[in-house]
Amino acid sequence: MILPIVAYGDPVLKKKAKDIDKDYPRLSELIENMYETMYGAYGVGLAAPQIGLPIRLFLVDTEPFAEDDSFSEKEQEQLKNFKRTFINAQILEEEGDEWAFNEGCLSIPDVREDVFRQPKIKIQYQDENFDTYVEEFDGLIARVIQHEYDHIEGVLFTDKLSSFKKRLIKGKLSNISKGKIKIDYKMRFPLMSRKR
Repeated sequence: MILPIVAYGDPVLKKKAKDIDKDYPRLSELIENMYETMYGAYGVGLAAPQIGLPIRLFLVDTEPFAEDDSFSEKEQEQLKNFKRTFINAQILEEEGDEWAFNEGCLSIPDVREDVFRQPKIKIQYQDENFDTYVEEFDGLIARVIQHEYDHIEGVLFTDKLSSFKKRLIKGKLSNISKGKIKIDYKMRFPLMSRKR
């Protein structure tokens, strides 16, 4: 089932999310719905706060990036086969020289900006069976994970922009929260005026 994606301005996107355990109600159904929602919106990642749930759960599937010729064959192969569910994730380390990449977000449609992030991460997380892993990722996969991880920490990519950039997009962000935007997937807008 495709769920509405919560738009910029909703308080849930600014909350630090809580850990869950295997007794979380209908978790496998929720994960399935989140994948369906993400694919329906042509996303490469989706975090639970983006569907209104302040829990430490996010998904990543970087396959859409595998078509990009600017990546080496090896990178394309990695991107094509990277699909993962992250539960109760904690980034343990981030390292390397920051690099810029043009990021967007399903909760902030039509806004894309260069964001600087470190290229390597070490992360501990549980999968959908609650098996625990500690893994290292780099490059674009690390970046997508960092972006989704920020969501469970209550951070949006727009929070990482300079104050000048923030001023430039302020009007756009305000329109998004009011639903004054054309999109081709289901969204829920926090400040949309309810007409009777």
